Parts: sequence; structure tokens; C-alpha cells
Amino acid sequence: MLDKPKPAPQTEQMDSTQDIFVGKGATAEAHLLLRMANRHGLVAGATGTGKTVTLQVLAEGFSRAGVPVFAADIKGDLSGIAAAGEAKPAFADRAKSMGYTYEPDRFPAIFWDVFGEQGHPIRATISELGPLLLARMMDLNDVQEGVLNIAFRIADEQGLLLLDLKDLRATLSFVSDHAAELTTQYGNVSKATIGTIQRQLLVLENQGADKFFGEPALSLTDFLRTDRDGRGYINILSADKLMQTPRLYGTFLLWLLSELFEELPEVGDPEKPKLVFFFDEAHLLFTDAPKPLLEKIQQVVRLIRSKGVGIYFVTQNPLDVPDTVLSQLGNRVQHALRAFTPRDQKAVKTAADTFRPNPKLDTAQVITELAKGEALVSFLQADGTPAMVDRAMICPPAARLGPVTPDERKAVIAASPVAGKYDKPLDSESAFEVLQARAQQAATPAAQQPAQGGGLLGSLGGMLGDLLGTSRPRGQRLSTGQAITREVTRTVVNRMAGQVAADIGKSLGGRTGSSIGRAIVRGTLGGMLRR
Repeated sequence: MLDKPKPAPQTEQMDSTQDIFVGKGATAEAHLLLRMANRHGLVAGATGTGKTVTLQVLAEGFSRAGVPVFAADIKGDLSGIAAAGEAKPAFADRAKSMGYTYEPDRFPAIFWDVFGEQGHPIRATISELGPLLLARMMDLNDVQEGVLNIAFRIADEQGLLLLDLKDLRATLSFVSDHAAELTTQYGNVSKATIGTIQRQLLVLENQGADKFFGEPALSLTDFLRTDRDGRGYINILSADKLMQTPRLYGTFLLWLLSELFEELPEVGDPEKPKLVFFFDEAHLLFTDAPKPLLEKIQQVVRLIRSKGVGIYFVTQNPLDVPDTVLSQLGNRVQHALRAFTPRDQKAVKTAADTFRPNPKLDTAQVITELAKGEALVSFLQADGTPAMVDRAMICPPAARLGPVTPDERKAVIAASPVAGKYDKPLDSESAFEVLQARAQQAATPAAQQPAQGGGLLGSLGGMLGDLLGTSRPRGQRLSTGQAITREVTRTVVNRMAGQVAADIGKSLGGRTGSSIGRAIVRGTLGGMLRR
């Protein structure tokens, strides 16, 4: 059974309703102001220097302050935040040196997983992403993006719901089949272009996008939850498998941030953020990312601050983050870097140059000397300017440092406030089913027409055809009996037709009446004997 949450650790200078206690240096404490937390941030450092601990300390602080958190968990270590920590001697001693008594704690958490294996599934519909975002995810050129826009336009006009990949594939096939008709109204639609888009969809599908696209789609309000004690829920995305499919991860990230940007109202600079994002191993997001993807990320990072959302990138090297994004990150925690190679030395210099100088520190030198758990810290001050960089020891996390067990994970998932809401996929009637039904409907009447047409005369014709052999497959010879019967019947029918035509002609009068009479008789009886 999970322990009851404990109150936040307190120090003399700390007010947990206004800031987050992160660590303590030789002369001062390091506090992240909540009203500046939406100005984004960076946590960087070499492997094993304490980045995950810093991430967890920040997430715990936001949760205590009632701020929901979303964090991509690459290695599974962050899942331990849902379980109470352990009062290890090292943690207790470090806490005592910072002026408070260490107390284990746990935090409300919701586990998510795009693949639905280690958490609640996360899904989005094709329509929610839209043609622009999909085109950027698939790295389509302008022509291909134009054809994709046509497919979405046709889907709207035809009343076709685009929910999952098979819906988009079916719609693209429909556009390809009717390319000649659509060209005059929408512009040239090449089957080769359709084929290219289909191949790019296959790439996404091979990366697991068939699990991501569909219903029920995620409601963003489920990320913005607090528990009964007012603590913000920490939404943990299991990303160990997802990181093996960077294109799908990029799709998910941009959709999520774009949806938040579109749905949340403008709030300027609130007293505390509405939501804080942590993206661990951020270099996996930017490495080999197409230019349109980078541009979209840069735009969202720059503008989403006014929605009350803070984004914190966690990575090994500051050079992993593009300069245009790095310049937007006002709160910095820099763990140790090793200057073994020219690139490492450049990274150290870049990291040192991004801090506000401290005359008492040689920042570039200190970066290479930091011990595990130590960091150079610079947070934004109340006036929005960065504080001078200072060396600080990061405080120990109150929750477990390390992953939860599979049984503990199952217990958290079962007790989740969204349990059962997303776990079972839905397959509503959408573009795939509608287009498939239309194709079957178009093919069925043609196949069944001989058996259904003609009413009473049609049925009579069918019986006579079986008797006379006129219903035989083409190329099959008549039997002797059928041939004799056919000739006798034809003679009788022709005499009947002549008599009927004469009678109609008399009633209508003249040659015209006779012609009409013969036409009626041919139309009625001719089908029975025509072979």
C-alpha cells in the first residue's frame, strides 16, 4: 500500500507557495520562482551527473505547488516518483546540511504509453493533426503537401471522418481513383504523388503510428489535474520504446504542444504555470529532425509561454538544443561536462557563456569540476533577469529514486483517475468503412441485375431461357431438343408478335401504328430469345 503524501520540506528562507527549493550553495539557496517557471528551462549534464535527480526534484516541487506536470521518461527512472522514497543516510545528511529534515514522500502520478503497454494509451485522430502537421511529420514537399490538403478537403466535402491511418489510406486511394475528375477543380493530382504519400504513411505505421492514431482521442484536460490535497498530477510518459521511433515521438510532441497552444487561453505571466513539460533526452528530439519540424518546435516554444505552459529540456549537452530554442530557456541547471574532445570543450564554453557571469566563479572551469549531485544554477529573478550563476548542491528527492516495480505500476494505473477511459480502442464508422460500403454498393447491382430486373416478364424470360437454352454461357452449344424447341417457339412467338402488332396498328392507325406495335413486342419478348 502506498504511503500518504507528506508535506514539503521547509527551510527558513523558503515559501513553497511562491517558489521551489532546488538546492543550496555555499552562501545562498537556489529557488525557482513559480511566477517565472513558464519562461522555460534547461537541465544539462553528462551521463551520471544527476540530471534525473534534478528533474525529479523540480517535478516534485511543481506538484506540491498544485502545478500538473508532464514528463517523458526515457529510462523508466522517473516512475519512482509515484512511490515513497527511502531515508538513506546520504539523503538524510544532505537534507540536514540544507537546513531541513528528510522525510520520504510520494506524489500523485498517471502513467501514459503511446503503445498502451506501461500506461494508459495516448491517441489522436488524423483530423486533429491536420494536413499541415502530418505533411511536416512525413517531410513532404510542397506538391505532396498540396495533394494531402486535397485529400482532407475531399474528406470534408464527402462527409468522411479521418480517424486512423486506414481512413487516410482509403481517402488517398479514392482521390487516386478519381484523379481525372478532381484535377479540373482542385489542380493536378498525380498517382505517383499519392504513392509517395502512401509510402511515407507506411514509415509512420512501421514506427507504431497505428497505435497512436485512433479513438478515443486524448482530452488535454486530463493532463491538467490536481488530487484532493491540491497537488498537481505528474503525468509520466513511458518513452523507452517510443524513443526508438523518433518520427512518431516528434509527431506526438508537436501535436500535444500545438493542441495546448490552440485550446488554452492567453494568461500572460500567471502566479504559477498551468502545466509544465519535461522532455528528457531532448537531443533525441532534435537529432536528424527535418527543418520544418525544428521550425514548428521553435514557434511553439516561443509562443506557448503566454498560455501558462513551461517547457524544460533535459539533455546531455547544451549543443544538442538549437540556438533559437536555447535562447528561450531562462531557467538553467548545468551539471558537470567533460572536456575530453574539441566538441566537449566547445560545449563547456557554450554552457559557460549562456550564464550571467559571477565574478567569484570561473564558470567554464567549474563545469568540469562539479561532483555528482552538484550543478551550476541560474534562475530568473522576480524582475525577469537571470540571477548570477552559482554553484549549488541539489537537494535529495523525497520520492523513490529509481523505477517502480511492475506490480506497483499496475496498482497506480488501476487507481488512476482516467482508468478505463482510454484503455479500450474504438473503431467508429469513418472514411474506410464508408468508402468500402460505397464500392460494394456500386458493384452489387451490376452483378445482380439479370436476377432482379424485369419483374414478372423477367422471371418468365428466365424460365424460358432455361427451357430454350438461351441462358447458357457464351460458347456452349444447344442440345438437339433445345434447338428444336427454340425454333418451334420462335415461329409461334413471331406469329403472335405479328398479330399483336397488327392489332396495335389498327388502334393507332396507319404505318406508324404498326411500327410502334412491333417495337413494343420486340422490347417485351425479344429478350427471352436473343442469343
